[in-house]
Amino acid sequence: MELEGRTVLLGVSGSIAAYKAVELASRLRKAGASVHVVMTQNATRFVSPLTFETISRNPVHVDPFAPAQWEPEHTALADRADLFVVAPATANILAKFAHGIADDLLSTLYLAARCPILVAPAMNVYMYRNPAVQENLERLRARGVKIAEPEEGMLACGYEGQGRLQEVERLVETIVQLARGLEAPRDWEGVSVLVTAGPTREPIDPVRFLSNRSSGKMGYAIAEEAALRGAQVVLVSGPTQLPSPPNVRRIQVESAEEMARAVEQTAGSAQVIFLAAAVADFTPVEVSPHKLKKGTAETWTLTLRKTPDIAASLGQRKGDRVLIGFAAETDDPIANARRKLTEKRLDLIVLNRVNEPGAGFEVDTNRVTLIFPDGTVEEWPLLDKREVARRLLSIVRDRLLVSSSPVAG
Repeated sequence: MELEGRTVLLGVSGSIAAYKAVELASRLRKAGASVHVVMTQNATRFVSPLTFETISRNPVHVDPFAPAQWEPEHTALADRADLFVVAPATANILAKFAHGIADDLLSTLYLAARCPILVAPAMNVYMYRNPAVQENLERLRARGVKIAEPEEGMLACGYEGQGRLQEVERLVETIVQLARGLEAPRDWEGVSVLVTAGPTREPIDPVRFLSNRSSGKMGYAIAEEAALRGAQVVLVSGPTQLPSPPNVRRIQVESAEEMARAVEQTAGSAQVIFLAAAVADFTPVEVSPHKLKKGTAETWTLTLRKTPDIAASLGQRKGDRVLIGFAAETDDPIANARRKLTEKRLDLIVLNRVNEPGAGFEVDTNRVTLIFPDGTVEEWPLLDKREVARRLLSIVRDRLLVSSSPVAG
């Protein structure tokens, strides 16, 4: 019930994707939200208001001149909303929002709303690419409106490309993130943060690579939490299936060398760096330009060389930056993590015993141990990775940033 006690104003405009908004309304209710649906007249030609009334268990609003009690409907709905979501958002409604046109209830509510706003465009691929639509989206972004980018695929019009309404599951995740932002303290305001996350892939040939089991969930949770709390966040990510956290600049990389270059290019402006990526320690000396054949040999020798040590490189030119490393260990974990903490000149290392149940890779939970340079060791119980991120951000803020004047708030 992540949206318990929240009021979500769900705007539905005239797109064939309006039927997906029914599922969205249902999911939001199941998450605990009170959902109030506002439809354009064109939207009612795709889905009836009765459908949304049945799902939301609230009246559906269409007519801006519907009889009101003691307060106008457009301001009353806007005043009650904690979050305003428009899904699907057509090119027409985006243009109205961008240019301040209020000729129906939905566009009027947009102007009256004072809560966070998320719009999810859905339209023909060529309409979406049109410079006018892109300019309108840029205007909305500049005003703080969150955009749930449409996905690529086969569209109802028969064309294929970007224009499909973002999947409902991803929309719900984004809405939950926005709701968390209403409660998150802004104690990282003005701090620039760099986060590395996910695995790297070291190519062997065009179809094979060396990698590891990292999902990127821990690093993404840290990036999301830092952004919610006001930080300016850059996320350097290896290959994952995770969507980019809101208000985070994501740099996509593949190999350890690509990640090292990206970190080198962005670390100069970072005040705090979280090194949560599971970077490969070795990479093949030679990469075949063609797929290697199995052949008749029973064994195959692959020669490897070390990859750049990103943490050690940052530690050598640390300056005033705060460096937080992560250690995935199985044997003698405390000793190995302490050695990494010292050798790489880190301010804190987060130890993850990856062979413990519920911790490590490819799960939503983690059991971590924090180790500080003064020898302090802090054991945490098994927690959701988002909760680990929340606690970690608070620890770093309270114990490390306060003693570093360039980043202290």
